[in-house]
Amino acid sequence: MTAIIAMIRKDLILYLNDKRALMLNLLMPIVLAAFFGSLFGGSGSGNTSKIEIGLVQQDSSVIGRKVGDSLKADANLTVKELSMQEAQDKVRAGKLMVAVVIPAGFGDAAGQSLFQPGSKPELPVYYDPSQSTVLAMVKGLLTQHVMQGVTGEVMGSSATGAKFTDDSLKKLEASPASEDKEALAGLLGSLKKFQEHEAAKPAKESSGGGGLSVPFTTKDEALSSGPKYNAYAHAFAGMGVQFILFMGIDVGIGILLARRMGIWNRLLAAPITMSQVLLSRALSGAMIAAGLMVAIFFAAMLMFKVEVTNVAGFAVVVVAFALMTAAFGLLIAAFGKTPEAARGLATFATLILVMLGGAWVPTFVFPAWMQQLTLVVPTRWAVDGLDAMTWRGLGMDVALQTAGVQLAFAALFGTLAIWRFRAQAR
Repeated sequence: MTAIIAMIRKDLILYLNDKRALMLNLLMPIVLAAFFGSLFGGSGSGNTSKIEIGLVQQDSSVIGRKVGDSLKADANLTVKELSMQEAQDKVRAGKLMVAVVIPAGFGDAAGQSLFQPGSKPELPVYYDPSQSTVLAMVKGLLTQHVMQGVTGEVMGSSATGAKFTDDSLKKLEASPASEDKEALAGLLGSLKKFQEHEAAKPAKESSGGGGLSVPFTTKDEALSSGPKYNAYAHAFAGMGVQFILFMGIDVGIGILLARRMGIWNRLLAAPITMSQVLLSRALSGAMIAAGLMVAIFFAAMLMFKVEVTNVAGFAVVVVAFALMTAAFGLLIAAFGKTPEAARGLATFATLILVMLGGAWVPTFVFPAWMQQLTLVVPTRWAVDGLDAMTWRGLGMDVALQTAGVQLAFAALFGTLAIWRFRAQAR
């Protein structure tokens, strides 16, 4: 036992004396977590950013102006009115995500097509190819504003609305007889009577015809068992897992370098066993990993108001992850042939693990089949466990579950590593 403690002490002193490695493993996850946390919503203050779009207003009709003014008044949008050339140039250069064009004659064509079959007027929409998600959101908002603007004018009591109704009735009379024609004629006839009735009223009594609008509003209420959502909590979990796994790679590479320099053989020539050497290396690596994770989250708590809601559960998850990281390092040393080859392969494997584990982006954005696949990825359980003990505010049962899976992976990695080391020693 004294030999194991001495070797652990030696590993810890060597690591702490390497200030460059210490700062890299500690500062890099904090810097990157701060970036990703701010990117995905920050501390959840509710100040959602608006979508910036360009507007090319070529239509001077009443409906065209109504649609443009409605877009400008939307609380979800920041609208910049531009010329056609400016809008296209900004979208091409990536300085604008989406630009909407209201072409000349759109208002009249849209009003006439509301009750008539056939071709519909087009609204050109230019967008950055990398912003297809934003495009879908803008098109949804655009549909709302166009429908409200068109129906408000066509069904209103203004002269424009009456003209659209008269034109539609005339075109309907010239079309072949059908059941649909009779039904539509009845609808337009009732609309004409309504418009005449509204036009006869004094201006202050007229309903004004606001047009069709979305028939509901949403009451948004975020629910979780923990504190207010803080995107920094997930970002620090993901970046902490990634960079501590990189530290685990260094554990394995250190063993391979010791082999190359003959230190490994000198250790085994001493009155200690291979199991003691491996155990001491694993324990020192686990201590370093746990210390780094605690330090990373301590910085998150101080600088970004991340809350650890279950300290005991957090400790269980961190210890399990630290042991899994140490066993991962031993596995690299056991199957790596040279330090250079092992580092490249291990770095690639680590990047795949952190990507599938949800360290970069949450796993719920993955396709359903990939979400199921990630259940066999140890980093998924590490990130989920840290999320559960911070912003999700879940209990010890979740901590034990996620820690148990990580310990199972640690046992698997450790068993494979010991088997390989013993096979090589024969």
